[in-house]
Amino acid sequence: MPPSKRRAPARRGAEQLARVGARSVCRLSQAEQVNRHRPSLDVLFRSVAKAAGINAAAALLTCMCADGAAGLLELREIGVHTIAQDEATSIVWGMPGEAVKRGGASEVLPLRKIAQALLRGAKAQG
Repeated sequence: MPPSKRRAPARRGAEQLARVGARSVCRLSQAEQVNRHRPSLDVLFRSVAKAAGINAAAALLTCMCADGAAGLLELREIGVHTIAQDEATSIVWGMPGEAVKRGGASEVLPLRKIAQALLRGAKAQG
């Protein structure tokens, strides 16, 4: 089955990545908000660290809040390749800027280079 992406329904967060056999699944949650958000990127990134560990890759793109910066740092601290969108190509450099300030980004790249960097990292690990 090829990888797919879906958007979580309103007020429910795709907050938990879990392993089911050889597959990874994202579980919906109605847990309390974290950083005033549900879904919360910090919660999602922490579950990625637990489920995928070093086999993960993560990018944080333009947004005005700081959610995701702590989780990205936690991923980087366990050796995951992490990317933050650069200020020049961000509409709002809140989340990626906070991640850079905290030291959570292995790389800071313009938007047009992020997908290729993620693919390069996946090939290096696989």
